[in-house]
Amino acid sequence: MSFLRLIVCVAGVYSMFLIWAIAQERLSVPFLNIVTGKPEKFKSVLLLNTAQSAASALSALTYMLLRKKNGASLKEMLGLAVTTSHSVKANGHAKANGHSNGHTNGHANGHANGHANGSAKDASAKPFTLDDRRNLMFRFLQCALFITTAAPFGFASLSHISYPTMVLGKSCKLVPVMIMNVLLYRRKFAAHKYLVVAMVTAGITMFMAFGEQGQKHGKGAAQSSLWGLFLLIVNLAIDGATNSTQDEIFSKYKVTGQQMMFWINLFSTFVTSLLLVFPLPHIPTIHPGTNWEREIVQAWDFIQTHPSVVMPLAQFALTGALGQLFIFETLQHFGSLTLVTITLTRKLFTMLLSVIVYRHRLTPGAWLGAGVVFAGISVEAYVKRRDVHAKRVMQEKEKAKIKDL
Repeated sequence: MSFLRLIVCVAGVYSMFLIWAIAQERLSVPFLNIVTGKPEKFKSVLLLNTAQSAASALSALTYMLLRKKNGASLKEMLGLAVTTSHSVKANGHAKANGHSNGHTNGHANGHANGHANGSAKDASAKPFTLDDRRNLMFRFLQCALFITTAAPFGFASLSHISYPTMVLGKSCKLVPVMIMNVLLYRRKFAAHKYLVVAMVTAGITMFMAFGEQGQKHGKGAAQSSLWGLFLLIVNLAIDGATNSTQDEIFSKYKVTGQQMMFWINLFSTFVTSLLLVFPLPHIPTIHPGTNWEREIVQAWDFIQTHPSVVMPLAQFALTGALGQLFIFETLQHFGSLTLVTITLTRKLFTMLLSVIVYRHRLTPGAWLGAGVVFAGISVEAYVKRRDVHAKRVMQEKEKAKIKDL
């Protein structure tokens, strides 16, 4: 039964997020206008984010309702009756941000964090006050604002760099997360993490330097690629702020990944829905629509004249949300190490699938750069696996000593 569940979880994560990635790349290229016959790009990042966050909030709520403990109140289910702490230790803690970063983050994201068993041990837990609840909601809103701000930069970068380049960049979230943790919360990291940062940075540099076969060269192409890389860096930096804020939430409050996923996506849906219905000025990259026209009107007009956009838009929202459910199921039953292995290989297959489906032709140097990036990420996964194994050995020894007593 356990093996069958693992197969289902792996198949779910792979299928959902591979489809999600294909839909994301499809949304970045032109769609045929059925009236004029001309290809035009879909520019409504707000609609994209609203669909993604609404589906993710609904899936998180459904997950919590299905797994709700007997006798648990609504407040407890939603994380509004938790305890606070300055030091929370949980079994298996991992990030799974499924939001779009041109889109999740989410990310999948990805960008929602998960606790393996939803349980925490803390001897210094304190009652959850009204001020604590307000602070927690403010942190969730802060994450939602970060995600909403990051999305346009990631989506715009796809107009200047290839999707495989973006996948590699998204695989290097450790870099901005480390930087933001140091700048915002003055945290320090182990020496091997700096090696990982150096490897992924070198790999990305190689990938960008060698590029694709048949790629246009010259000053204009180089400037376009650099601008796309800059947009991606901005996107990753804001994502880093999101992840470091999520880490801060987990260090102070006993909330589960599903609760965080629900509240962040609920706030994101509220924020992006407001921005959709209010007229906004034209802001390059952030709001590329018509000046002072409501984006919901522009988005609806685009859907009517470009009906082929509906399918990838629906795939993007639904698969991103469902993918997060498989991530939490994997995390709960098999732990963060299994999830890290699955997500690492999933990113590799995402890049390969993009190369096959959209016929990107990478040079040997670009493949080498991709290899260096994934090697760096593998070092991080290996060290994490080794550390967790060492902790388990220590725990077993402690249990043996207690039994002897």
